[in-house]
Formats: sequence, C-alpha cells, structure tokens
Amino acid sequence: MLEHTTKEFIHEHELIKEGDRIVVAVSGGPDSLALLHFLEANRLEWGVEVMAAHLDHMFRGEESYQELLFVKEFCSSRRIPFYGERMDVSTEMENTTGSLQEKARHIRYGFLGKVMKSVSATKLALGHHGDDQVETILMKMTRGSSGAGRAGIPLKRPFSTGQVIRPFLSVTKEEIENYCERNELSPRTDPSNKKEEYTRNRFRLKVLPFLKKENPHVHLQFQRFSEETAEDEAFLEELTWEKLNKVWNSTEDFSSLEIEGFLAMSQPLQRRGINLILNYLYKLRPSSLSSIHIYDVLGILRGKTPNASLDLPKGLKVTRAYHTCYFHFGELALTTAPYCHELKVDQTLVLQGGYRFFLYSSSSQVEDRTGDRIYISPDEVSLPLFVRTRRSGDRLKVKGLEGSKKLKKLFIDEKIPVHLREQWPIVVDSDDRILWVPGMRKSIYDLGEEQENSLVLQFKSNHLLGGS
Repeated sequence: MLEHTTKEFIHEHELIKEGDRIVVAVSGGPDSLALLHFLEANRLEWGVEVMAAHLDHMFRGEESYQELLFVKEFCSSRRIPFYGERMDVSTEMENTTGSLQEKARHIRYGFLGKVMKSVSATKLALGHHGDDQVETILMKMTRGSSGAGRAGIPLKRPFSTGQVIRPFLSVTKEEIENYCERNELSPRTDPSNKKEEYTRNRFRLKVLPFLKKENPHVHLQFQRFSEETAEDEAFLEELTWEKLNKVWNSTEDFSSLEIEGFLAMSQPLQRRGINLILNYLYKLRPSSLSSIHIYDVLGILRGKTPNASLDLPKGLKVTRAYHTCYFHFGELALTTAPYCHELKVDQTLVLQGGYRFFLYSSSSQVEDRTGDRIYISPDEVSLPLFVRTRRSGDRLKVKGLEGSKKLKKLFIDEKIPVHLREQWPIVVDSDDRILWVPGMRKSIYDLGEEQENSLVLQFKSNHLLGGS
C-alpha cells in the first residue's frame, strides 16, 4: 500500500527528520492533496509540523479561485496552517519573455520560497509521483538530454531555507487515487491533463500504459535509473573537472580550450567536459541546448579543419583556431596594447594572458623543471633582456636554419591565430635582436644546454604551444 511504500522511501532517502517544518505545495488535485493528508496523518509519529501553500495563477478565472477556496477549507477543517495567494500570471507575462508555463513555474516557486522563509520551513514537499518520473525521463531522452540531464526528477534538492522533497516518487498515480478514495478526500481534477496538445500528456496517455503493461513496476525501475544516473554523473563530473582544469582557461571575455590536451581525455569525459563548459558559460541554460550541440562542438575539436566556427543558442560562439578552441559571446577580441618589460636576473616576470618568465643566473636555481627554456651567453648578447610585443619588420635568425625569417611568416607557418599574434611575447636583447619566440622557435643565440656563466631563461604559459 501507498503508506508502507512511501514511509520506506522516506526513511531510505532521509527525506524527513524529526523537527522538520514542512510546507506542502497543494493544488487541490489528487497528488498534492493525498501528500498533504499523508504527511499530516503521520506528523506526530515523525515529530514534524505540516502546513499547506496554494497559489492561484488565475488562468481559469472562477474555477481556479474555487480550487483555492477548496484547499483553504480542506486545511481549515483539519486545522492545518494554510497560506494562499492569487496572482494574475497572464498579466505578468505581458512584460516578460518566455513561455507561459515557464513564467508560471517561476512565479509559483517564488511564492513557495517566500512562504518557506516566512515560517522558517526546512522542507517543501511536492506531489510528483512515479508516473511523473517515467514521463519526465522519457521526455528528456527523447529531446536529447545528456549526462545528469537524463536523471529525471530529483527526490530532493536545496531550495530557499531548506530542501525540496518528493516523497511520492516510489508510488504510482493509481496508488494515489486509491489512497484518496480510501480516505474520502474528493480532490479537484484539472481538465487540461487530458489534452493531447501537451507533450507530457501524450507520453502519459499513449506511452505509459504500454510500459505498465510490460512491467507494472516500471516506475520503480525508472526511479532507480534516475538515482543511479545522478550518483554516477556526480562522480564523473568531479573527475571531469579535475582533468578539464588542466586544459581549460576562462577570462571575462572568453574561455579557451587546449585541444590536444582535451582530446587526450577519455571520450566519456570529453562529452561531460563540453557540457560543464556550457553550463558554466550560460547563466541560464537554454532549453533549446541539447546533446546534439555537444556533439557539434566535439566535431570541431576532433576534426581535421584547423579553423572552424559554430553558433550555439543565445549568441554563444565556438571558434577553433588551430590548436585552441574559444568559447565566446560576440566577436573574439584578444589584442592588448603593445608592451615592453625588462627581464631582471633571478626575478620573475608575469604578463597578462598567463605568460611567466624566469631569468636565472645558473641552472642550479631552476626549481620547477616544467615549461620551456633557453640558455643565453651574456658575452653573445646585449644585456638587459626584454620581453615585448611584435613590431613591423621583426625577423628571427632561427636556430638550425640559414638566414633569418620574418615573424609574420613564422606566425603563418606555425598556424598561430591572427587574434593571438598581437600579444604574443617576443624575447629580445638591448640591441633588439630577437632571441626567442616562446612556443614557436628559438634563435641561433640559444646555446641548447648550460655552459659556464650562461643565463637560463624559462617560460611558462597556460595556453601557448610547447617550444622548439
């Protein structure tokens, strides 16, 4: 029976604890009315307080107002504290964007959160049941949800001054209706639940009966799937963040992804990594964003085309530029003002963009052996050394090649994106001879290894390529 199954579910998942103050969102329909009655009937056993909240959206005029009065009378006859309010959601919609259902949901949760705060409630109980869970998961999978998005309705989550809980997820609509009959509750019914123009109703009326015929306890299988998916995704998300933080950088203007390092991750983590990046960048994830877009981004990263772009919902753009992929809103602009900074011996120079230079008087002082290095003879160059941005006419005497090469040609040959070239650090001596273009080429002035009295110049960056 519903009572036994629900109590076991509540106990197993610790949905209710002694001392809880529980607000039940009650529409007047079978699900919420049965939940209110059930919690009220067991409040003394659990040592909790139970109260009801009802919001009339005023969609159906007098009919919906009568539902408010019905819930109010139901609570009054049982001495259950009641909090009700009327709000014309249709009028509110005139000044906002979004669907009517989305706005109504936003307003409803705002009202319920306000009630929770006013009574210092610890739990908000909602009447979603096992059939709702089946419908939700099927709808999500049909429209292409991925990862944690397939987990369905959470049995509990943080909200307002406490948590949202859903004690009826282990029982079916039929069990709830039987409970109402046994306890003579006479709930109100919403005629819109039978209209097939709503997606959920089509799943409810056409798909769910077939599944129940195959397995009368299918709702329990879907609930287990939801819980296991949520647990698995939480673990995989933590692992993905650990890997992703090594190849992904975010600034106020854009986020960048080092493609080679990203593709070294396992494919399941790659999918989740893109999903995490999108969740981070969107303040409110668009409903139109689906797993299809994640695979579109992966297609750019795994493809052979060095330059590619993709438009995602709400103005987010994905731009691949050779070895790096950028996520940005609006145009991608990475240029900065020209700079020129002196490199001082045994000191660190930190530049905007995550570039770091360390000039050591000997190799023995190099504690961190990561990054790239060159070895310079003080007798072959003019000190002090400088790091600057490129200038027109710059040429580099490339180590291992005859003659010199224009920096412009070097950037092209190395497939460096145009938007990165203006801020790329160039190491020169006091006579403005180019000694090194970090991440690309070293000059003939690099000794290749430490020699007597040589200086060691080390370079590290969050996103430039390895040197050569």
